[in-house]
This record gives sequence, C-alpha cells and structure tokens, in this order.
Amino acid sequence: MAMTTDVHLRELRYFATVAEELHFTRAAQRLYVSQPALSKQIRALERQLGVELFRRTPRGTALTEAGAALLPHARRVLADWDGGAAAVAEARAAQRGTLVVGMSTSPGRGGLLPAIRSRFTAAEPEASVRLRQASWDDPTAGLADGTADVAFVWLPLPGAGDYDWTVVAEEPRLVALADTHPLAARAEIDFADLAAEPFLALPRTAGPLRDHWLALDARGGAEPVIGAEVASTEETYEALVAGLGVVLVAAGNVPLISLGGVSARPVRGLGPSRYALAWRREHARRPLVRAYAEACRLATDGR
Repeated sequence: MAMTTDVHLRELRYFATVAEELHFTRAAQRLYVSQPALSKQIRALERQLGVELFRRTPRGTALTEAGAALLPHARRVLADWDGGAAAVAEARAAQRGTLVVGMSTSPGRGGLLPAIRSRFTAAEPEASVRLRQASWDDPTAGLADGTADVAFVWLPLPGAGDYDWTVVAEEPRLVALADTHPLAARAEIDFADLAAEPFLALPRTAGPLRDHWLALDARGGAEPVIGAEVASTEETYEALVAGLGVVLVAAGNVPLISLGGVSARPVRGLGPSRYALAWRREHARRPLVRAYAEACRLATDGR
C-alpha cells in the first residue's frame, strides 16, 4: 500500500473530473488547467498506482477496470474532504459570529459583565457580544424563544430540563418595603411576620420564578396575598412607594430599588436565591456558548 500514500486530493479530483467527462479537453476546462497539464497529472497518478486508469479509443476516452474500481472511492474521499472543509468554514463563521446575551436586569455584581467579556474576547477575538434586555414576563430572558444564546437568569427556570447553567451568585433574599411600612423600623424581619402582607408578584408567565419570589417554599401551603403584579424595576419601585405591597429581592439587586423612600431588610427563615448564566442544553457544544460559559466560570472564580 506504500505506493498510494502520496496520492493528493488534487490528483483524485482531476481523475474524477476526467472520469465524469470522459474527455480530457472538457475536463481541463472545468478544472481551469491546461489539457497537457491535466494529462501529465493523470499519468503521474497512473505511475503511482501502477495501473492504467483511462484508455484512449477511436470513440474517445474510456475508464479501464482499474479506473472504474477507483472512481467510487475517489468520489467518497472528495465528498468527505468537502464535508470537512464545510465544517471548518462553519466553525470559523461561528467563531466570528455574534453571541446574544439575554438578561432581565443588569447583573452588576462587582463588574461581572466586563470581567466575563474580557476573558471571552481573549478566547474568541473575532466574535462580538450583544446584550439583550428581556422583560420579566420571560424568566428565561430569551432562551425559550431563541432570541438569546445565553442568558443571566434566576433559578428555578421553567422547563429546567431544557437548560444547563453555571451559578454566578448565591444571595440571600431580602425584603424591600416602603420606609413608612411598620416593619421597616426593624433591623431584621422574620418571614412569619411578612407572610400575611400583600406581596408584589412577577407576571404569571414567570411560573416557578414567580413562586420563588413569593416564597411559596416558606409558606407551608398558605396562599400569598398579591398586592400588585410588576414587570420591571421601575414598576416595582413605584408599587413599593405607593404602599401596594412588599417584595423579596436578591441582595445584589437591592441598589436597583432602594432609592428614595424604599429600604431593604434581611429576612430570617428564607433560603437564598441563585443567579446563573444559562443556555439551552442542545446548544451546549456551540463554540461561542462554550467560550462564554467558560469565561463566566473563570470570572466568577476569580472574584
């Protein structure tokens, strides 16, 4: 078999084209080479293989038995190579592409986004990142409908089996309330003292996330009182100032709503909230998704 080790793709392509045309001049035109150069390459291939691949007859060019035996294998090699080249081109295009990062509120949290971006850019210098603001109606921040490739989300996610994630922060759930609220005088509040209060709730479409921020897990089956539904930071602040209810908020998001007239207090008897970077499980092998997830892990570990 040693004699065939130096056969090049170009020679196989020349051979396959002559075999299709059965005419050296037409094949040369298709290949953009001169007819003498093509004939020379085919003779060199025949010498390497030790057989004649074509025979010239009064009616033109014909494949020999050896040529006919080689043709399907040559086509397979060329098709495999074309497939490989296409896969490389696709991977290269993916690395040069744009990654859309969804979020419903800016992560903040000690410069997390710039720290991830610098690591991501070092790994994927040709790629660009686009941030996409999602409404609170969509707890997946664009993953569910495909408008985001990765997203900063709060756990639990609806349809959790469809997603993978890396936890960015685990933070206590505090309660935000108007400064005029009777409980605002306390330095720390038991959840039992909050349970009967009207709560601000996420839209129903937020599913398990709505339940999490209403602390259903700490209510022992009792239904919460809903004072108002809120779908943005601004609506939450306005509803708090208007005294429509209290709301649970992650420690990292307290600065977003503790503006004039609103305070946040620690709550005893509640588990923490978990903030994560998530992506669709079926997209886990996409180069840019993997690179951003890895950059996120490095940035989180490095803080």
